[in-house]
Amino acid sequence: MINLHEIKDPSFLSDLSIKELEELSRDIREFLIEKVSKTGGHLSSNLGVVELTIALHKVFESPKDKLIFDVGHQGYIHKILTGRAKDFDTLRQYKGLSGFLKRSESIHDIYEAGHSSTSIAAAAGIEFSKRYNGNSYKVIPVIGDGALTGGLAFEALNFLGGQREHQPIIILNDNEMSISENIGYLARILNDIRGKTTYRKIKAKTYKILPKFLTKLSTKVERGVKGFFINNTLFDELGYSYYGPINGHNFKELIKYLEIAKKSTKPCVIHVLTEKGKGYKFSENDQLGEWHGVSPFEVETGVTLNKTNPNTHSWSKIISEYMINYAKEKAEFVVVIPAMIGGSSFNKFQDLYPDRIIDVGIAEQMAVTMSSGFAITNVDVFTPIYSTFVQRAYDQINHDVARQDLKVVFGIDRAGIVGADGETHQGVFDIPLLRHIPNIKIAHPRNALEAYKILNYAFKVNKGPFVIRYERGKTTYDFDKGIPNSIHQLPQWEIMKEGNELVFIAFGSILEQVKQEVERLNLDVCVIDAKFIKPLDEDILKKVADKNVPIIIYEESAKLGGFGSSVLEYYSSKKMNLSDVTLMGIEDQFVEQGTKEEILKELKLDLTSIIETIQKLI
Repeated sequence: MINLHEIKDPSFLSDLSIKELEELSRDIREFLIEKVSKTGGHLSSNLGVVELTIALHKVFESPKDKLIFDVGHQGYIHKILTGRAKDFDTLRQYKGLSGFLKRSESIHDIYEAGHSSTSIAAAAGIEFSKRYNGNSYKVIPVIGDGALTGGLAFEALNFLGGQREHQPIIILNDNEMSISENIGYLARILNDIRGKTTYRKIKAKTYKILPKFLTKLSTKVERGVKGFFINNTLFDELGYSYYGPINGHNFKELIKYLEIAKKSTKPCVIHVLTEKGKGYKFSENDQLGEWHGVSPFEVETGVTLNKTNPNTHSWSKIISEYMINYAKEKAEFVVVIPAMIGGSSFNKFQDLYPDRIIDVGIAEQMAVTMSSGFAITNVDVFTPIYSTFVQRAYDQINHDVARQDLKVVFGIDRAGIVGADGETHQGVFDIPLLRHIPNIKIAHPRNALEAYKILNYAFKVNKGPFVIRYERGKTTYDFDKGIPNSIHQLPQWEIMKEGNELVFIAFGSILEQVKQEVERLNLDVCVIDAKFIKPLDEDILKKVADKNVPIIIYEESAKLGGFGSSVLEYYSSKKMNLSDVTLMGIEDQFVEQGTKEEILKELKLDLTSIIETIQKLI
């Protein structure tokens, strides 16, 4: 038995037999289930690629050969085989092991990614760099079938397929799911290929059938023989040597085809069938993506260890319940969502209104422009996208929605610090990204009731593009009360507490904490909820300026170009005094993983830091 904690690099794999590799696979699965049950993390995707990752490291020589994992959801086995098993107790923890690949962690982490569909394009650049540093290594991007719905993956496939002088080896990990079930015509194509097992059998026997003097013509003959049985695959037509589909849990088969591809003189695609969640009954039976990313859980029962109080719900749930209610009221209403039905808590909506929610796959650009098509024909549309992913659809929000002043309501989920997923997922750039775009309004509620008032405004009063941001955490609401009809008639701010010595302006859940603390400390502070980030409430800003007291503008977001900057711009345009304004926000940096509390404390944006800043300025 191999002690996983003693592994330093993958070189030990070269001496292992198939039986020993299978034993190693079992050990790694047990290790992953035990560790992730305590730390949380991406479980199903990693359990599905144990054999595949081991086989890749056995056939190829990392880091000389370049293994590029799309997203990094499936990178845990890679981390174990490259000497990081001993650090798994710190996985996704503050100052601990990253949940994704990270170049600073290991020389074996060739490329960092937190958003999908990047691996093949990155591989193209690394492959073409051989012109400058020699042709002594192989480039192997590993991409999931769900990630192929991203346009960048198609662009890269199209480009590399025509580059016959380059030989990237693209591993297509096909488990019939991304986070949840895959959709679209590509999913049908892959399903069709899976069903045509004759192709795989012929492919494996091609070289045995051919006489030796015809081996140089093997590819042409192979395509001809194959043509008698099935049509060429999409990958063949794009110019690749296609191998598959093969069993992603069979070492003999995996190693055989990886060795063939390693010797190929043209670009290759190896289509590997894996079972997402393999080795743990709860994740194996998951069809909704609930075991894709998990919080700590009890191994024996699969029950989460994170208990919630009655009437405490995720912000995603708060928003999705509004959409269910709105769908009852409005027949001309649809939700367009990019592969996040489960993540954004729209499973219930889908059950109730299956024909009024459209999952476009991992394709944020498609989601936004499709939404513009609904809006231009007077159909109300809600488009929820994680803050970190809305960056990918900037052009479409700008040109296709805002420029035409179309009524699309965007839900920016996971806005602010999201915690354990780290730099690639923190929702801290959407305000600077969106606030300068004409016609857009942006809001961020502090509680569920405010969220519903804002959404009523967005759908029933507002006529153009609207953005509502909401956090990853939880808030309270009793759904037995129903969804209120109360509405913000205008995009106005709210003075939550009067005060004369200092003004604190912010948005989101932090406001309730600040209000309670300044009241407890008997501080003479005015607390203002700037629930509408854009447009600014100029009336309140003028009143604040007339007080001639210190002003703190706080945001759990990037400071550069953010909400605070917009206030300074306003005051500057009115030739008002700026010396009394203090901005509290995230500096010019990427924010690493940890709990929200740990991160805010490090950034000096936690409640204690806020109160200290207030007391210094009074």
